[in-house]
Amino acid sequence: MKLSHVGRSAAVLAIGALALTACGSDNPTGNAGGGAGESSEAKGTLTGIGASSQQAAMTAWQSGFQSANNGATVQYSPDGSGAGRKAFLAGGANFAGSDAYLTDDEASQAKKQCGDGGAMDLPVYVSPISVAFNLPGVKSLNLDAPTIAKIFTGEIKKWNADEIKKQNPDADLPDTAVTVVHRSDDSGTTENFTDYLAKAAPKVWTDKPAQAWPAKYAAENNKGTSGVVSTTKSTVGAVTYADSSAVGDLGTAAIKVGEKYVTHSADAAAKAVEASQQVEGRGKHDMAIDIDRATTEAGAYPLVLISYHVVCSQYASKETADLVRAFESYVVSEEGQKAAADSAGSAPLSQSLRDQAKAAVESITAKG
Repeated sequence: MKLSHVGRSAAVLAIGALALTACGSDNPTGNAGGGAGESSEAKGTLTGIGASSQQAAMTAWQSGFQSANNGATVQYSPDGSGAGRKAFLAGGANFAGSDAYLTDDEASQAKKQCGDGGAMDLPVYVSPISVAFNLPGVKSLNLDAPTIAKIFTGEIKKWNADEIKKQNPDADLPDTAVTVVHRSDDSGTTENFTDYLAKAAPKVWTDKPAQAWPAKYAAENNKGTSGVVSTTKSTVGAVTYADSSAVGDLGTAAIKVGEKYVTHSADAAAKAVEASQQVEGRGKHDMAIDIDRATTEAGAYPLVLISYHVVCSQYASKETADLVRAFESYVVSEEGQKAAADSAGSAPLSQSLRDQAKAAVESITAKG
């Protein structure tokens, strides 16, 4: 394993002062031995805003945590990674769900809400991103990174283009126009996808990774993961990028890694994470990961997103700190990771990452 720690909706925003009552247990599901239907010490309301990619996993986490903690409520609005980080930095959410870790500037801004210790990026959800398409009769294609980049820049305009045919000699490729569908909102999925293109096909994709889709490649678009998937499903010839758990019956691409094509799967995504490094120069418990998009690791699928919960290292009140600590302890636990995997098909965190995340969560404190 190469991964090592080297340092480092308007309605929801209107909630304002959160009605949090005493919640003093570090047990992620309440009292020891407590299960669904039993009372526990974790009480209050926790508010999160962020990545739509996490929605299925978040539903499982909300259900599991709230079932074991009758007095606790976790609210989550899947408005997108960018909206989540902005809300968190402005004090409008207790945590952000984000498919991209905080930038250095955002990490500096976080000290206004989180004290001198700032915020922490906790990896909670690992999932492949699929290149998903709507071509009746075609369920899978082999595509290398330069070809994917040419599709999304508009250079490849037909599905029977030579670059696609050479990699798929047995496929019945139609003379159908390619319709690119991209996110209209600031999106961590977009940032992960453009990061893959920039690093795996730098001669074709010359733009820097970004949360916003490049204006010069503007095409069909929609908001959120569900939006781009819906548009692609209703448009013959359409292609998009989305969390693999959400693509349904759309066709998907196996991407070239080394000399072989690798299909998206939880195991393949996990291998890509294991082949990556944590970002240098971050806080003691920050777990931002720099994914190796150009890996040749056998069986790895580097078109992967790591979605984070961005939390404060210190909260203004003990009640909030206790509730965040209790919920995030459940999320990063083996039980919480299994719940997400069962619901969303994500890759559970490795034991090493779970141990690091647990230590980070346990370090959360309150002022005074």
